[in-house]
Amino acid sequence: MNIDWAALGQVFGVTLAVTVGIVGLFTVGIVGTSRKPQPEGAATAAAAPGTGARAGAVTAFALCAAAVAYGIYLIVAA
Repeated sequence: MNIDWAALGQVFGVTLAVTVGIVGLFTVGIVGTSRKPQPEGAATAAAAPGTGARAGAVTAFALCAAAVAYGIYLIVAA
């Protein structure tokens, strides 16, 4: 039995990078949803506070879901 160590190293590297990326995206989503809007009497900017953070969080969660769905597709399609 021969082990192709180069291929094993490539699989490990890609797996590590994708895992860190997905965890990072999920963290961005959690941080985006934890932003609290300013109280009613506070000075406001052009957009409501937290709107951009909320949109970024939804995008991050959507990318995480897409990555998981693609992984499941790769496993099931084989």
